[in-house]
Amino acid sequence: MIGQIRDRDDGWQARVRPLLRVIAVLIPAAMLVVLLRRPVWDVDIFWQLKLGEMILDHGGPIPTEPFSAKHLGEPLPAVAWAGQAVMALVRRIGGWELLRVFDAMLWLGGFWAVALACRMRGAATGAVALALGMAFVVTVTTASVRPQSFACLCFGLLLALRRLELKPATAIGLGVLLLLVWQNLHPSVSVGVAAMAFASLPGWVGWLRGRGPVPIVPTALAVIGAGAMFATPDGFSILATSATNAEASMAIGASEWLPLWIPANQPNAVIAAEVVLVTSWLGWRYRRLDAAEVATAAGLLLMTIATYRFMLFWGVAMVPVIARAASAPAAKPTRGEGLAVAGSILLVAIVMPVLAPVRFAPALPLDAVQHLRKYPVHGTIYGDFPFGGVIIDTGYPDWKVAYDGRYYRYSREEWQYNGGIENGIVPLVDVVRKWNPAAFVIDPRHNAPIAQELARSSAWQRIYATGRVVVYVPRIIRRASPGSARR
Repeated sequence: MIGQIRDRDDGWQARVRPLLRVIAVLIPAAMLVVLLRRPVWDVDIFWQLKLGEMILDHGGPIPTEPFSAKHLGEPLPAVAWAGQAVMALVRRIGGWELLRVFDAMLWLGGFWAVALACRMRGAATGAVALALGMAFVVTVTTASVRPQSFACLCFGLLLALRRLELKPATAIGLGVLLLLVWQNLHPSVSVGVAAMAFASLPGWVGWLRGRGPVPIVPTALAVIGAGAMFATPDGFSILATSATNAEASMAIGASEWLPLWIPANQPNAVIAAEVVLVTSWLGWRYRRLDAAEVATAAGLLLMTIATYRFMLFWGVAMVPVIARAASAPAAKPTRGEGLAVAGSILLVAIVMPVLAPVRFAPALPLDAVQHLRKYPVHGTIYGDFPFGGVIIDTGYPDWKVAYDGRYYRYSREEWQYNGGIENGIVPLVDVVRKWNPAAFVIDPRHNAPIAQELARSSAWQRIYATGRVVVYVPRIIRRASPGSARR
């Protein structure tokens, strides 16, 4: 009787196991499906694409400010200049549909790269799929079309280099090339430096105790990465730009620059805590953890708790930890498995743009700005700073902006002045005197005081209105906005 029950159990497992393997192989394609169904929400991608087009036409970084009315001609930091150019080129070739797929492949490529390295080093298919699924769930809310996707890919490739356990000379040589390209695509190599420093700590402790060799590869990549941080057209000035950006972001209250425990970030904190608990249980249960991988993930987790923007990198760093903890060494991937994964991803990339075209977040003022384009408006457009990117992408060079989402572009005093406008301290007459705007594009909820003044003013007429955005132009529309293009 007992033998019959065991036979039935073995038979059931034999039937289910192939299905589970198929599901595991399809996880990367499923991640792509989910990502391509998400709307584009990042407000800065629009000015970045316009700047990328200018970089392509110019043949290199743009040296002076082209967009901000009060800063025209000032030096322009070359932040993510190569990433902006590549994304602009992709949009020129295939529009938003191709760019959406391209960006999703970049973003997911970071996860896939380190997952493939784990699989090639013997992690079971199911364990790798579990790792990808858990990491994806905790990071998917950070995904949108933006140059940061290059950073995700490069970070995943950096972790893959370490996981593959290549010869030191090979790993370091490939790492140097990767770090140099990464910093110009997106200025976040400092995260890679931190990750390699964390990864080297257990090795150095072991060496000091006489229990292991010097961790040559992660140490070398950390040092090289520290130098690569300055291998851009900005050189050492990137430090000042980054510091200004961080300071302004926190002052404005951008949630990605704030701790994980603030109310806006708490839903993600809960998911992160669940991932940590599950991984900890797997590590305790099976004792299959690598000290360097755990140190990397733990260090990035501390960075994430302090600043939510590091959540993406922590998620990628969790892939090798979970994949190792969840399975004993297994057979390396077969050619059939690789073809199945690649084929399903390619199929999704081709079919999804047809079944689910690009969607934009409702908060983006795309329709409003396109409507404004019908009017003979030239000069400075005063818009809420999150609207600046759409205004630039739609109307440059005819339009300049008062503010946009580049926190480093504007001084602390300028951001305080912006806060005064939003809080009703600075009246409409002062805004008009300062910028001589050719139009207003504002959120009537976020910028209620000036919206109310515009509604009462006899000098301005409303030409577009929804609950999220209103557009005003002068009752007598000027052909230009004199003085608005100069300080």
